[in-house]
Amino acid sequence: MQPRRRVLGVLLALAAGVFAPTATAGERITVAAASDLKFALDEIVAEFGRAHPGDVVEVVYGSSGKFATQIRQGAPFDLYFSADIAYPRTLEAEGLAHGTTRPYALGRIVLWSAIRDARTLELKDLADPALGRIAIANPRHAPYGKRAEEALRAAGVWEAVQPRLVQGENIAQTAQFVQTGNAAVGIIALSLALNPTLAAQGGYHLIDASLHAPLEQGFMLTRAAAGKPLAGVFAEFIGSESARTVLRRYGFELPTAPVGR
Repeated sequence: MQPRRRVLGVLLALAAGVFAPTATAGERITVAAASDLKFALDEIVAEFGRAHPGDVVEVVYGSSGKFATQIRQGAPFDLYFSADIAYPRTLEAEGLAHGTTRPYALGRIVLWSAIRDARTLELKDLADPALGRIAIANPRHAPYGKRAEEALRAAGVWEAVQPRLVQGENIAQTAQFVQTGNAAVGIIALSLALNPTLAAQGGYHLIDASLHAPLEQGFMLTRAAAGKPLAGVFAEFIGSESARTVLRRYGFELPTAPVGR
C-alpha cells in the first residue's frame, strides 16, 4: 500500500502543477490625463508603482478636449482624467465609459511670469500693450484656456489682449511659452505654478474664481478598461488619502466623498 500511496501523491502533485493557475506577469494600463495633472499624477503613479511593482501605469498628457475626440475614435486609453468633468460625462452618455464618471478635483487658474513679479499683477494690467505677449491654452479644447477667456472677458480686457495672445495646445505648453520667454505672462494652472521648477522661476497671482465657471475635474474608466482589474485598482487609489495629499499639495481642491468609489 505504501508504494501506491507514493505513486498517488506524485500523480496529485503533477495534476496540481498542470491545473494550478499560472502567475501573471503584471498588467499594463494607459491613462490619458489633462496636462494640469502632470506633476501631481506623476507622483501618484510613482507611489502606486511602489505598491504594485509588477504592473505598469503609462500616462499620456495633453488636452482634455482632444483626448475626448480620440476616445470617440477608438484610442486605447483605459482611464481618462479630464480638466473639465463635462467631457467624460458626455462620453459616458455616449456609451463609451466602463462605469460612471467620478469627480476628483477642482482646479484654479493663476497669472504666472518668469520675467515679471506676477504677484503684483492683476487681469486689468494685461490690457497694457507694453506688457507684451500673453499665453493662454486654446479655449476650443483646453478647459483652462476656456476659463482664462472667461476671466479675461469678466475683467473687461479680452478685446485688448486678443492681438497679443499666444495659445498653447494644452496648459503645459502654455506654461512652457512663458517659461521660455515666448510670452511675458500666462494664465496657467495653479498646479503647474506650484511645481518646484516653475515656483523657483517665478511667482503667481491667484485669479478670482468668481470670474469664471468652476474647473470641476473628473475621470472615467473607458470601455477599453473592461476586463483589466488594474484599471479599477488604480481608480480606487485616486481616492486614497496618499493620492489626495499629493493633489492638495499641488493646489487642487478635493471633493469630500472618496473619488475612487
